[in-house]
Amino acid sequence: MSTAVILMNLGTPAEPTAPAVRKFLRDFLSDPRVVEIPRLVWLPILHGIILPLRPRKIAPAYAEIWNSGLDGAPVEGAPLLYYTRRQAELLQESLAEKRPDIRVDYAMTYGAPQLEDVVERLQREGFDSFMVFPLYPQYSATTTGSIYDQVARIYRSNRNIPNISVVHNYYQHPLYVKALANSVREHRQKHGVADKLLLSFHGIPKANVDKGDPYYQQCRETAEHLAAELGLEEDQWQLCFQSRFGKAEWLQPYTDKTLIEWGKKGVGSVDVICPAFAADCLETIEEIAEENRANFIEAGGGEYRYIPTLNLRQDHIEMLAEIVEEKLPAARKHTG
Repeated sequence: MSTAVILMNLGTPAEPTAPAVRKFLRDFLSDPRVVEIPRLVWLPILHGIILPLRPRKIAPAYAEIWNSGLDGAPVEGAPLLYYTRRQAELLQESLAEKRPDIRVDYAMTYGAPQLEDVVERLQREGFDSFMVFPLYPQYSATTTGSIYDQVARIYRSNRNIPNISVVHNYYQHPLYVKALANSVREHRQKHGVADKLLLSFHGIPKANVDKGDPYYQQCRETAEHLAAELGLEEDQWQLCFQSRFGKAEWLQPYTDKTLIEWGKKGVGSVDVICPAFAADCLETIEEIAEENRANFIEAGGGEYRYIPTLNLRQDHIEMLAEIVEEKLPAARKHTG
């Protein structure tokens, strides 16, 4: 069998304009995995309120980071797409010596390139076995679950069904935890040790967890593993959740409220890391690195520092390569 590994991330608008953002949000927020409100209730809200108004507010934020990611670092287009594409290229290089038979590509859950299109192209090139690798360390039905849905649609639409496996999660993989810890240590070597380390994960509605989504517990375990790896005491770190949307209760504690509370208490310095993200994007760059910095400082806090996601770190790419090797069936491993 000829095997292809397809890295997958959330996706991004095709360009930093209101029409492009509207199309992206329409696809994203129409997904029943993302918003579980009954369609008869949700779709009128989405098409009547959110899509006419929200894209005009978000497009300028995309424009600010387009071609220039965190701290103005040059990237090509949207940072999320750029980093995912480069991760695929670097993973290909990392696997080249041991597994020259493997092709590495990438796709997006929403926007381009779509998984189905990538699989069809690779099939035409002779690949008949696929490992889909969601870049979500912690599983949630709202993220990795949607990727399983896309795989199912490929099965339904093909008479000759390809062999596809999906990496379910890697939230406690030793190399993942070590890469996170290394990023914190290197940050501390440059900037010193902050009073608090805040581990901010993307939030989901609490109701999702109540219904069985394992995301909260996996985030909890990632945070505890990282704290143990860094030798942190309980009062030195905090698990929080960001990016809530709507009026329903989401996973708590909330990142923004925690930072405001710390600011009011006069916390002298805080480092913030987002372990659930494999690549910096609008959410980490604009919401965490900028917006929440302002919240913390305006509330009376001292120094605020954002630790970038794993992005293109060598230990991150080595971790991805190790997981690929672990997940491939022994019968398909290259022995030459």
